Amino acid sequence: MVKVFFDHQKFTTQKYGGISRYFANIINQIKLEKDFSYLMGVLYSRNHYIKGERQPLNNAVGNTLLQSTYGTKAFKVNQAYCNYLLKKNEFDVFHPTYYDPYFFGKLKKPLVTTIHDMTHERLPEYFWGLDPLSRNKRLNIEYCDHIIAISETTKKDLLKYSDVDESKVSVIYHGIDLDEPFRTFPVANLPENYLLFVGDRSGYKNFYLFLDAFKHLSDKYPDIKTVLTGGGGLCVAELEYINHFRLQDKIMHVNVSDEELNFLYQNAMAFVYPSLHEGFGLPILEAFKAQCPIILSDTDCFREIGADAAVYFEARRADSLFEVVQKLISSSDERKRLVAKGSERLLDFPLSKSMAETLEVYQKLA
Repeated sequence: MVKVFFDHQKFTTQKYGGISRYFANIINQIKLEKDFSYLMGVLYSRNHYIKGERQPLNNAVGNTLLQSTYGTKAFKVNQAYCNYLLKKNEFDVFHPTYYDPYFFGKLKKPLVTTIHDMTHERLPEYFWGLDPLSRNKRLNIEYCDHIIAISETTKKDLLKYSDVDESKVSVIYHGIDLDEPFRTFPVANLPENYLLFVGDRSGYKNFYLFLDAFKHLSDKYPDIKTVLTGGGGLCVAELEYINHFRLQDKIMHVNVSDEELNFLYQNAMAFVYPSLHEGFGLPILEAFKAQCPIILSDTDCFREIGADAAVYFEARRADSLFEVVQKLISSSDERKRLVAKGSERLLDFPLSKSMAETLEVYQKLA
């Protein structure tokens, strides 16, 4: 039996999020496999996707000691636990959930790392100069025994920006459970007609360009609004920009559960994903499943994942986004076409295929 050790990093730092959900999906698949088992280096976490997992400090005592300092003390406690498990060495493969190299010099078993994107390497001007992520990622790439890249675009970037042997890279797409029922939960006070923006809004996510385009759209179609979700509450600079354009009454931000997010997709006129770069773009699959029309920036990865099931705009031109949105909201036939194409494209990304290919990597390493 192959035992896979998953560490704490993203389970500690994310309550919701694509990376922690990715690893939770793998763990859930391992539970169904007779030839695999897992070890999880988490004593305490508020992560939604592993709330059913045994966590020895996920109790009243843990909440008292760790919840108020979530992200600092909890991180240190979980990391100490991972170091303890590394020393015990009772596993066959190590798959860390992010790039902190704390395990270097301690690990005695094969290491697999997942490269989720190479955005820091492609667009370094959008990131804090003291951010250690690029260095830590490079060290993981150099140190690991195998790499999972989540798209061909990510693999191409990996080979371009890293000195890595192509033979140790596997492309394994994210997947979505096609058999799981589509569950929704209503979100109160939604506008009748709205565009949906999901996730982080910083830097390369191109949020300010989206606001520029939406300003012009709002002038022409005053009944259309924007709903933002995820990425934390609106910050001072974002609020100032919104106020400058007098869009206070046209933009709302909501924090939602997965079921509520499905409801947002399902009822949106369109989901707009304007990033300058992504490694995959899991919200694309979410929108496909919710039968929501999608507008994407014209980037390598989005073309790879969205194919002909989305419409595209020039990523650095607000007028291009305005034109594409205007055409889409003016044509119910085009929206229906995209929904049909999205349902068809979704079939290329079954979660079962993603999981089977991931377990095959573990098997080979063990």
